[in-house]
Amino acid sequence: MAADGGSSSLGLPCVFSPKSRQYLALCAQDGRLRIWNTDSKTLHQEYVPSAHLSATCTCIAWGPCRTVKEGPQRKKRKSEAGQPEERADLLAMGTAAGSVLIYSTAKGALHCTLDGGHSGGVNSVQWHPEDSLLYSGSADTHIIEWDLQTGKTRCKWKADRAAVTSLCVSPDGKLLLSAGHIIKMWDLETKEIYRKFTGHSTAVRTLRFATTRPPDSNGLYFLSGAEHDRLLSVWQVREDGNDKNSVVSFTLTDEPQHIDLSTSTSKEEAVRLAVVCKDGQLHLFEHFLNGPCKKPLSPSCSVQMAGTQDSPVPVPLLAAALGTDTGTVLLAYGNHLQPVMERVEINTAERHICLTRDVQTTLSLSMETAVSKVKTPIVNAKSRVLVPGLPGHQAPIKGTSQGSEKRKKGTDTKEMSIEERLGEIDLSTVSSVKGAPKGTPSLQTDNFAVLLVQGLESSDAGILNKVFQTRKDAVIKKTVSRLPLPAVLPLVEEITKRLQGHPFTAVLMVRWLKAVLMHHTSYLSSLPDLVTQLGVLYHMIESRVRMFHKLTKLHGKLYLLMTQVATSDSSNTVTDVDHTAKLVYEEESSDEDEASGDEGLPDDNSDNWEEEEVMEETMEQDMEGQADEEEEDQDSRTESKANGEEDMEHENESEEE
Repeated sequence: MAADGGSSSLGLPCVFSPKSRQYLALCAQDGRLRIWNTDSKTLHQEYVPSAHLSATCTCIAWGPCRTVKEGPQRKKRKSEAGQPEERADLLAMGTAAGSVLIYSTAKGALHCTLDGGHSGGVNSVQWHPEDSLLYSGSADTHIIEWDLQTGKTRCKWKADRAAVTSLCVSPDGKLLLSAGHIIKMWDLETKEIYRKFTGHSTAVRTLRFATTRPPDSNGLYFLSGAEHDRLLSVWQVREDGNDKNSVVSFTLTDEPQHIDLSTSTSKEEAVRLAVVCKDGQLHLFEHFLNGPCKKPLSPSCSVQMAGTQDSPVPVPLLAAALGTDTGTVLLAYGNHLQPVMERVEINTAERHICLTRDVQTTLSLSMETAVSKVKTPIVNAKSRVLVPGLPGHQAPIKGTSQGSEKRKKGTDTKEMSIEERLGEIDLSTVSSVKGAPKGTPSLQTDNFAVLLVQGLESSDAGILNKVFQTRKDAVIKKTVSRLPLPAVLPLVEEITKRLQGHPFTAVLMVRWLKAVLMHHTSYLSSLPDLVTQLGVLYHMIESRVRMFHKLTKLHGKLYLLMTQVATSDSSNTVTDVDHTAKLVYEEESSDEDEASGDEGLPDDNSDNWEEEEVMEETMEQDMEGQADEEEEDQDSRTESKANGEEDMEHENESEEE
């Protein structure tokens, strides 16, 4: 017996209908609910919720199969009175706004809306197997039991201190599993806690019952998977209450995204498990649950899918469902907007299987069968256009009036191509306006962030070159800080490519890399495979910095040599200046200079006093011998200059005076 499909809280909601697996329900990025027929591989129904943009769908769960009464089939009641047809009809969708939508595939319309119960987003929805009851767990830490006949709440109770991230109802409808960080088992009759299970450090996103046996016989098992956890843990509900640790664990290559299992009804029947991981691989397990197992169990078979190109690209698997036969698996792969469904025979004796498929050909064939009507909205002059990119961003678009006039004048209403639209957007508006008042917010950093995101997504070198040419550190910091987190890693990869190029561009890229490391280090450190992604950048920086120490030593030695050469040259020039100064001073001799030159001599004080006495005697006795005295003074002055006594200080003059 295959377990009913539950909600997929990790990634985008994607689940097969129970029992026959005839339908695949998908909620893609655009918020639309699409139901695909797995037999004809065509789009069966499409439903757009009224608030699909503001309140996105977070979880999906198919209701139990029931007898569907439709108008055109009433004539067949006599022939099929003994065998009423049971098929999946109702589909429950939890939204981020806290409401639950019930969609009917038989009517092709919304069955009812369950509102007003939760104050936070709904993380999980689960159906009761027998009654028309539905359970929803929310971020407001509460669980609600809904009655679909009245559309109102039957019971609401607080389940955890943290958000309720996952729910699961037992096959007999008597027990309910809920999980935040702690897994709790509730008795649905009394709404009291039956057991608690602790062991996950992150939020639990997956809960499934693996057996249908009652808990009194120690044969009730369930499995759980958590965020960023590459293990699926299996827990045993024991009668003695000694169930603190998990008994079995299954190893995966990444955290689980979609799980399908066939429950075991006895100890002699093995549990079959198909797990699609976040990396797009499928792992198949088969195990007999009869007590604890110490070693983690590896998958019996792992399946990967690749394209048929010259350089094969991996094709991600979205969901997988186990068939009635042991080796048959129903696969859904490709894109959420247009998945490809296929039943595959898998040889479980092989440990690793790689399937090659031409996805483009199958997509083109399926697109011909699925007809979709696309309506282009008519935009008038009063409407406001928001530029796609950052939330809340609004920028003026030039040339819209001219383009509308051209379209009005033209006889055939042709839609503008993307190239023409990009041509109408004036990229010069990125530069800040000088005349703008100080109070207005600058559109420069917003435009840079939007352009950077668009350039990274489209790998447009022209847009990236315009953004990376800026040299203002403030603009770079604000642009990097306003980037969405998914664009950080592509930006680092682009910076790494440009750092390997011309040194001039590398100087500019270093500023961007510094800003990224300043603002987004916490996000980068949380990535599991950061070492492989940043390995090229690290080795490149290491190779360039390796010569830095040797260059600094060489720079120091050259600096010493140059300073020595400069000092020797300066000493030579100083002696030349002294020689020329002596000759110049000899030509421009005067009485005042002679007196000042003779007063402050530090070495030959006795000679100075003798010369002054001789001058006084000659001045008193006779004025006629002045020429002879001047010659003597000239001789004594030249002697003192030869002894290095020509320079003198004003302080010595004042002291001797």
